[in-house]
Amino acid sequence: MPAQAMPAQAMPVITMHDWLFLKSILAGLAIAAPVGPVGVLCVHRTVLESRLHGLVSGLGAAVADALYGCIAAFGLAALAHLLLDHTSEMQLAGGILLLGMGIHTYRKRTAALPKGEEPLRMHSLLGDFFTTFVLTLINPITILAFAGIFVALGVFIEADRALLDPILVVLGVFIGSCLWWFGIALGAGLLRGRLDIHHLEWMNRISGALISIFGAAALIDLAL
Repeated sequence: MPAQAMPAQAMPVITMHDWLFLKSILAGLAIAAPVGPVGVLCVHRTVLESRLHGLVSGLGAAVADALYGCIAAFGLAALAHLLLDHTSEMQLAGGILLLGMGIHTYRKRTAALPKGEEPLRMHSLLGDFFTTFVLTLINPITILAFAGIFVALGVFIEADRALLDPILVVLGVFIGSCLWWFGIALGAGLLRGRLDIHHLEWMNRISGALISIFGAAALIDLAL
């Protein structure tokens, strides 16, 4: 008797929710990818302190991105307009904060890295998280970037959509942003232990100068 044919295996079906989630992950990656002061801080803290400090710094930026994702995904137009109406104040605060952090980093004296990881200090990790969270949150470019990238990728949330759609958008943006920042931290961690005290001193100066330049550029742009 002829052997019975095996039933064909059903191909996986990609639903609209799957596409929306994937597009939101791409949006999170695209928003986090541009080089800026948060990226400099993430690399600097990873190399001079530990991978965990870099990861926590990236997490702060990712949470701020997710909050802006909430504004876009849930259609909080009133809040978006309120933030855009105060871009000058946000830019001023961000510029001053970056200048202060840059000068402090530039002048910071560095000791040789220990052979093992330093003991964890919770207040230091919280400081790492909140500095990148605030810097990302008060950057008016972030919400403008969301609008442009959401349109480019076709990430739209209609008023009559189910609650699942905006939740998928926010979760996707958070995951995409985390992927970028965690990749930066893990990559920068490869430099740990390979730099001597002179390299570390120069890294402080270069990082401090770059952060200060970002701050000065924000203030100059505001004055023009």
